[in-house]
Amino acid sequence: MGVLVGKKAPDFTAKAVIDGGEVVDSYKLSDLRGKYTVLFFYPLDFTFVCPTELHAFQEKLGEFETRNTQVVAVSVDSWFSHAAWLNTPKDKGGIQGVTYPIVSDFNKQISKDFDVLVEGLGAAYRGLFLIDKDGIVRHQVVNDLPLGRSVEETLRMVDALQFTEEHGEVCPANWTKGKKAMKPNTDGLTTYFGE
Repeated sequence: MGVLVGKKAPDFTAKAVIDGGEVVDSYKLSDLRGKYTVLFFYPLDFTFVCPTELHAFQEKLGEFETRNTQVVAVSVDSWFSHAAWLNTPKDKGGIQGVTYPIVSDFNKQISKDFDVLVEGLGAAYRGLFLIDKDGIVRHQVVNDLPLGRSVEETLRMVDALQFTEEHGEVCPANWTKGKKAMKPNTDGLTTYFGE
């Protein structure tokens, strides 16, 4: 598994379904420069853990937007499958109501470039990448197929990245917005533990 943290996020241009159903032929990751991006991969449409994640991100979408952060989902399914899933009600296992872009990685190249493709299965692990305004990956986490992600932890990481960029301080373990951070030196650590 490759580590992309500190590197330019691999760019892509692909078909995507946006705004709950509109198909866009050329959705490009690099068009999001100037915003933060949470790019997350999920294995397949019409599965079990996946809709819980897509709905969980939708429920917090307003919080991401207030942080100048675009949420983008990716799977190896076709754009036709994405559109059908978006037209399936939540109580039937669908993702009706999800409005952020869902990219079709039909040829599996995006999953390969982000090194989350499960060879042999042909679907992606649950990879998540936090990309800064300059297109650099600043955080990544990859879960195995049965393990759903924490949207709250994703928001915490966006907050931590934005805090460090704004204040030049670092965020200790379990830091959350509004809590004490520290200067990135010995005095900062001593002060942090001393208070």
